[in-house]
Amino acid sequence: MEQLAVDQKIRSVLDQHARLAVGIDDLDSNADLYSAGMTSLSSVNVMLALEEEFDLEFPEHLLNRSTFASVESIRRGIQDADHG
Repeated sequence: MEQLAVDQKIRSVLDQHARLAVGIDDLDSNADLYSAGMTSLSSVNVMLALEEEFDLEFPEHLLNRSTFASVESIRRGIQDADHG
């Protein structure tokens, strides 16, 4: 899948589940989502929604804060999970 399409899906999931203090469209792909208001609880909701959206399961080694810290890190995690 094209990077732009993946990023759009990630941003859509974040918009619905991350409970950010700012709009997802206002954030750069490398912006820290936790600094933007995402909590540990909402990151779990984001992870579950991403697994459903992309039809994959994040492996245990990716279940950490850094995987879900930014759009860019989420994209890398999805690529890793999809090829793992």
